[in-house]
Amino acid sequence: MTNPTVNPTVAALVERSNRLGADPRNTNYAGGNTSAKGVERDPVTGEDVELVWVKGSGGDLGTLTGAGLAVLRLDRMRALVDVYPGVDREDEMVAAFDYCLHGKGGAAPSIDTAMHGLVDAAHVDHLHPDSGIAIATAADGEKLTEVVFDGKVVWVPWRRPGFQLGLDIAEIKAKNPEAIGCVLGGHGITAWGDTSEEAEASSLWIIQTAATYIEGHSRPEPFGPALGGYAALPEAERRAKAAALVPTIRSIASQDRPMVGHFTDSDEVLDFLAAAEHPRLAGLGTSCPDHFLRTKVKPLVLDLPATASVEESAARLRELHTAYREDYQAYYDRHATPDSPAIRGADPLIVLVPGVGMFSFGKDKQTARVAGEFYVNAINVMRGAEGLSTYAPIDESEKFRIEYWALEEAKLQRMPKPKPLATRIALVTGAASGIGKAIAAKYAAEGACVVIADLSLEKAQAAAAEIAGDEGADVAVGVQVDVSDEAKVQAAVDEALLAFGGLDLVVNNAGLSLSKALLETTVADWDLQHNVMAKGSFLVSRTAAKAMIEQRLGGDIVYISSKNSVFAGPNNIAYSATKADQAHQVRLLAAELGEHGIRVNGINPDGVVQGSGIFSSGWGANRAAVYGVEEKDLGKFYAQRTLLKREVLPDHVANAAYALVGPDLTQTTGLHIPVDAGVAAAFLR
Repeated sequence: MTNPTVNPTVAALVERSNRLGADPRNTNYAGGNTSAKGVERDPVTGEDVELVWVKGSGGDLGTLTGAGLAVLRLDRMRALVDVYPGVDREDEMVAAFDYCLHGKGGAAPSIDTAMHGLVDAAHVDHLHPDSGIAIATAADGEKLTEVVFDGKVVWVPWRRPGFQLGLDIAEIKAKNPEAIGCVLGGHGITAWGDTSEEAEASSLWIIQTAATYIEGHSRPEPFGPALGGYAALPEAERRAKAAALVPTIRSIASQDRPMVGHFTDSDEVLDFLAAAEHPRLAGLGTSCPDHFLRTKVKPLVLDLPATASVEESAARLRELHTAYREDYQAYYDRHATPDSPAIRGADPLIVLVPGVGMFSFGKDKQTARVAGEFYVNAINVMRGAEGLSTYAPIDESEKFRIEYWALEEAKLQRMPKPKPLATRIALVTGAASGIGKAIAAKYAAEGACVVIADLSLEKAQAAAAEIAGDEGADVAVGVQVDVSDEAKVQAAVDEALLAFGGLDLVVNNAGLSLSKALLETTVADWDLQHNVMAKGSFLVSRTAAKAMIEQRLGGDIVYISSKNSVFAGPNNIAYSATKADQAHQVRLLAAELGEHGIRVNGINPDGVVQGSGIFSSGWGANRAAVYGVEEKDLGKFYAQRTLLKREVLPDHVANAAYALVGPDLTQTTGLHIPVDAGVAAAFLR
């Protein structure tokens, strides 16, 4: 079979898909699908065979490659029409697509494959543009379709995606040869063309025509007049309140299973929540299947003005959460059949707070962010539909049929097993280099979202970018913090909360050292080291613990102490004393925070020279002088004084830091782990 990356038909399809998917006005992330039909030589028979290439299940148009396409034989797809058992059994047709695959078939065929294979057009696009869905969800959408598109686009009443919808659209096209596409009631649009360029032009014409019509004909204030007291708070006040509410909101979204969050305070969200009709519209829920599969059928909306205090808002959110869970259970009970999958959880995925913004949640940061993007799409849809008519999403029963569709359940079951630290959010101080950076990298590799906190913002952001790679801010972000400053610690924790929607793991790693004898150690030297390590650890732990307690999800605090916390060496009074302070903080906090499920443990490394910011800033030279060795040989010197004769590296400490928060030591708290290759004088007693 011809390599799809060099097949001109497929190349044009991928390029068209990428262009369409790159513009959020055309479709949302992983939403919609595209296809192309063409001829290739069958390597077995040597005969030409008609094929259809269509975006596979779960792919994204904006990043689609040839490997993401399903490849099917058209003759076999068309033959399915003769064996189609009817709407009641159309789910069986998805399995039948496997018997239509050409060669290895490429990606798994999606539920929309029939739409592309059965429609008599060489190129087909199915998209979810806000403007198109606004027409599709308007109460008089069929009439609007006639008026807006002047007969070039045909209305197709709502039907769940599947084989029958493909037949419906094929029939519509056959009966309307002048049409370039259709509006799918409650759902989206489909367009076609004889060439790839023609299909793309048809799609863009439908999207732009709908958007222009909405802009020119929408009534003022489609969401109703402003609601007193619900206007957006000033930015600084808004974000401070958001950070203060995040722990409560995450606990609400995570009662059934832990979630990662995303915060959005865009104008679309704030304007929607400031208008009088937002409670009614939010209660109607989303309509497009791609929307509500990621946002749940409707959000939880705080019914208090923006001026309500954090305490009032938090208390009311918990009350509303109880009602939301009861309502969702009732929704499930109304529509579930004996064959329905078990309820997947009754917590909201979207929480709206007037004057503040939107909190969206998912199994990871990307999923949470995309859920928020989809709800913004839904707001845009509501604005368009309300501006022209009345927003009328598909029936609740239809939403349930899709949300608890056996095919959707099968897709969820195919998802890869999550990594050990999936859904956990870590804040690591002093993480731009050395031990801290190694720990952050280890946590990210094991599935955590990581906040790199360092005195240098530039270095923190560079470390975050290196650790996250192509996944970017969905995995790691860099923030600036001076751990000795109470206000700056609070600001850094707030940034962590807003970046990922919560906080589960804290590593107190920030430190420095001045190697001086007792008589040479000044009060300033003493205060500096105690402010950064003893006081800094206290401030970070106290601030993080407050959030963890409110989250009700437990958590972990790890102290990077030192073998010097128990080992008495020369010319090190200030450093070793503050490390002993940190070591006892571990025991004190383990005793105090255990009732909240928060575990506190410590690690006692020996001198870690490689990559260390402390050693490179003068400490290494001082210690080398004390021991009478060259600075470049300090790591080797430390190794030779150990029982194992091995140098301790940042990764060794990172492995211990992972062991303490991973799945294997869940019953351990108040522990110190030596990572020193064996220093007998530092054995714990």
